[in-house]
Amino acid sequence: MKSSSFLLFLLALVSLSSVVQGQNRRRLNANVQPLPTTGSPLPVMMAPQAHLLESVTMSSSLMNRSVRYSIYLPPDYYVSNRRYPVVYLLHGYTDDETGWTQFGEADRIIDEGIKAGTLPPMIVVMPDGGVTWYMNDYLNKTRYEDMFVTEFIPHIDSTYRTRTKREYRGISGLSMGGHGSLLLAMHHPDLFGSCAALSAAVFTDETMKAMPDDQYNKTFSFLFSGPVKGDERITAHYKRNSPLTLATSAPEGDLKKVRWYLDCGDDDFLTAANAQLHMALIGRKVPHEYRVRDGAHTWTYWRTGLPDALKFIGSQFHQQ
Repeated sequence: MKSSSFLLFLLALVSLSSVVQGQNRRRLNANVQPLPTTGSPLPVMMAPQAHLLESVTMSSSLMNRSVRYSIYLPPDYYVSNRRYPVVYLLHGYTDDETGWTQFGEADRIIDEGIKAGTLPPMIVVMPDGGVTWYMNDYLNKTRYEDMFVTEFIPHIDSTYRTRTKREYRGISGLSMGGHGSLLLAMHHPDLFGSCAALSAAVFTDETMKAMPDDQYNKTFSFLFSGPVKGDERITAHYKRNSPLTLATSAPEGDLKKVRWYLDCGDDDFLTAANAQLHMALIGRKVPHEYRVRDGAHTWTYWRTGLPDALKFIGSQFHQQ
């Protein structure tokens, strides 16, 4: 072979070897990502997200039907094994388990509070109370309170990772739900460490007696007495389920077990009765927080009041 031909042959072999080595390197590095160069952003890791589960159902033997509820689970619920304190958040008259999130934006408010550090991570449960006022009726046919205490709370504690001591369980609500939160906490101070009632639907005996028949019969007669008038409406069952009456008659030691927070607008038709509740608690020397802000019986008032109500409840969770 001539020297020039031999030289060309060697150059061809070297070129072929370089191509093969390059192909092998590409195969080896196919799944290897290069490190970012100086100034390049690092890959963004998605932060854990909160979860809102709406209209979940629980079968109730006491109610003889399913009970719906919505539940807010904090951002790190599915990426941790920890247990969380619980707040039961009750809706108003004719609303349902979606009211607090649909109109009150509760999930957004809770999420922002947790992210800002003004609220501790917590589970918030929003049950459907229908128009039961969260109580048993006088005929014991609709036993909502019994269901809530003996079936619903145990269901939440067994289904979700909750802290089950009373110090880690709070209750709140608006209007009818404010009435329900007061009533359940007054009846069961062993279950709740804190109660925050917004525009609580509490009524004086005089208001109840003077209420027009059509309004009373539609709203309260099936709960307290049947369609009666005047003084006949102030039954033993009514007194047992009146937060105003309980504030003056419940054992003082039971009332002092619970941390109380009352908030009612100065233009609310319920403001006078809430002021009387405040005065009754003062008379019994029961510690509580009482707020009167500018506003009426509206979602604007409750949306703006919910953050402080939850901070009040959450402050106990922080202390334990």
